[in-house]
Amino acid sequence: MKFVHIADMHFDSPFVNLADKESLGDLRRLEQRKAFKEVIEYIKENHIEYLFISGDLYEQKYIKKSTIEYINNLFKEIPETNIFIASGNHDPYVKNSYYNKFNWNQNVKIFKSEIEKIELEDANIYGYGFDDFYCKNSGIENIKIEDKDKLNILVIHGSLDGGSVGDIEYNPISKKVLQDKGFDYVALGHIHKLDYNNEQNQRIVYPGSTISLGFDELGSHGMIVGNLERDKIDLEFVPLDVTEFKLEEVDVTDVISKEDLIEKINELKFEKNELIEIVLIGKRNFEINKYDIYKLISNDKIIKVKDKTKLNYNLEKLANENTLKGLFAKEMLERLNEENLSEEDKKIIEKAVEIGFEALD
Repeated sequence: MKFVHIADMHFDSPFVNLADKESLGDLRRLEQRKAFKEVIEYIKENHIEYLFISGDLYEQKYIKKSTIEYINNLFKEIPETNIFIASGNHDPYVKNSYYNKFNWNQNVKIFKSEIEKIELEDANIYGYGFDDFYCKNSGIENIKIEDKDKLNILVIHGSLDGGSVGDIEYNPISKKVLQDKGFDYVALGHIHKLDYNNEQNQRIVYPGSTISLGFDELGSHGMIVGNLERDKIDLEFVPLDVTEFKLEEVDVTDVISKEDLIEKINELKFEKNELIEIVLIGKRNFEINKYDIYKLISNDKIIKVKDKTKLNYNLEKLANENTLKGLFAKEMLERLNEENLSEEDKKIIEKAVEIGFEALD
């Protein structure tokens, strides 16, 4: 059996983390379409029998009918391919969803919120879809694989062995339970990071988001291509995203002014396909307003600026000076040492220290 496995496309995502850069959200939405079209072209050229889409194909809150029609028209180009979709927490099978009210092509099967088994000649395909934006239990522990002579595949969206409180809200799944069930392949979605290892004969796989949604999704993004037999599995990751998000650290310890910092950033060189978040580190010697700095940067590859610098002042030492600056340092130090001080209050006090020392110099 030859298959393609994708997840977390998030069609019509607003790309809120990229909104500071004019038109970038629109460009990324066009790149979503381009990547999805490449999936379909690959399926046509390689005569792929199955396409598994493991949730969050689109954004329920933002999706346009024209985008759904675009997706479905591409599905019509691969009529011999069986397409299985398990809805996720961003595209749940709710009353007003396009999964429910749109007339999808006949080769498309969309799983609802009860586990269903589709029996085909060479395989049994199990699936489960969200019917809300949250799901605490899909009931996969109740699945019984009865025909071991066929390939048995599960298509589902959820959190595998998640330990956080948030994971409980998004269909928590036990890896051990899946292994004990004996599925030949589990097509997962929800986690946007690629998780597979061909050398380990891995059968429980996250393909990651098809294209990156921002700087918290670094590295390559694309699809899993598989060839599955009863006792053998061959997987390959195929990159699709033409853009790569990267973080670039800039140490400000030896930088003495805003102008010097902007010059240092503008001198950085990046590849044509890269989008960059500048992360400022080290000890700052002047007040840093990341929004002002961002506006003055001329390098169009830089999309965001994050400030992780620390004050370059020894308040303990300065507080011992019998000067106006020493009295100011003592007062600020006492405030920073107050009990139950929030991170936000701490940042405000540190900013006041910077402004105060600049005024006293």
